[in-house]
Parts: sequence; C-alpha cells; structure tokens
Amino acid sequence: MQETTLKHRASWPAMVAAAALAVTMALPVATHAQSDAVKELAAPPPIQLPLKPSPEFAKFPQYAGMLGKRQIVLRLGAKTDDPSGVHGEYQYSDTGEVILIAGDRDGDTLEVEESNDGTHITGNWVGKFATDGSLEGQRMNVDDSDPQEFALRPLAAGQAAPAAAAGKNASAQTSAQTPKPSQPPTQQPAQAPSGGRPVNGVSNLTTGE
Repeated sequence: MQETTLKHRASWPAMVAAAALAVTMALPVATHAQSDAVKELAAPPPIQLPLKPSPEFAKFPQYAGMLGKRQIVLRLGAKTDDPSGVHGEYQYSDTGEVILIAGDRDGDTLEVEESNDGTHITGNWVGKFATDGSLEGQRMNVDDSDPQEFALRPLAAGQAAPAAAAGKNASAQTSAQTPKPSQPPTQQPAQAPSGGRPVNGVSNLTTGE
C-alpha cells in the first residue's frame, strides 16, 4: 500500500509540470488571437479604389484652378487633432480622379503630401497663400521630379465648383452623343436633256435637234 502511495506522489509533480506546460503553451495562442481581434476592430475600413469624393471633405473650403494644364478642385481643411495640420482631397475635372492630401500649414506656407490610394505617397505640394486667399506653388513627384505649377482661387460659400467628368471617356462619349446639325442637301444644276441646246444660256430650256 505504501509503495502505491509513493508511486502516486512521484507521478504528481510530473502531472503538475505537464499541466503547467500546457497552460503556458496555450497562453500565447489566446493572447495572439485576442490581439488580432483588437487590431481588426481598431483598424480603419479598407479604402475602396478608385477613390471617390469624401463627404467629410465636402464641407471644407474649396479652391478651383489649374494644376499644370489640367483643371482641378481642391477641398482643404484643418485637422481636428493637429492645430497646424491640414488634410483633404483634390479632384481632376476632366477625369473625376480623386487624390488625397495631408500635411501642414505654417502661416501662409503650405506643405502637403498626396496619395492616390490612401497608402502610398505619390507627390508633394509646396505653395503659399496670398492675402486674397488664393494659393500658388508647385506640385512634384516623390523624388522632386516633374514640377508642375498650380494656381488656385477660393470659391465663395455656396459657389458651385466646376463639374467633374464621370470618367476618362466622358468627354469622348459626350461628343459622340452630341447630334451634328443637319446639312441642307446640295442642289445639283439641272442637266439639259440629251439631243438639245440651251436657249439664251438657260439650261432648263432647250431646242430639239
């Protein structure tokens, strides 16, 4: 009987150790699963491409003008969590393409970065605000190549921005759908019947041969 008790006592530490090992191995898995769930809840929803105008930015001040040789409308406003930070979007009027922008405004100087997918930086803006609210400067690629001048003027409250095209082929479709004015039929001069001659230069009167 004593031998049996000793065997149980000897096996107990092994059982406790095995149980502790099992709990230790299970903890990281549970913690990892919980961490993923928290991250998923905290992460913003995935951005849908192509980008569309944001209702959040629709209330921001608007600026219309040219970026290079293309017309754009810029919607730019202050960040709520950063006194010097600004963000917004601009939209090409010819294609409707939307580009996100974010950066800083220090006095009359504007420095922002842009992204066409909400993740990758595609360009930089450096500009200055004039006393009348207009904005001028340069937009460059990430490596500072291909500088393009921009000149934008603020739109008054309630003033409609230039309408943006629905897509790249909008202008082509519009021109294709526009009916062309009908041309009046071309009048052909009357031909004299064969076998006759005009009388006094009038071609519709002939004499028989």
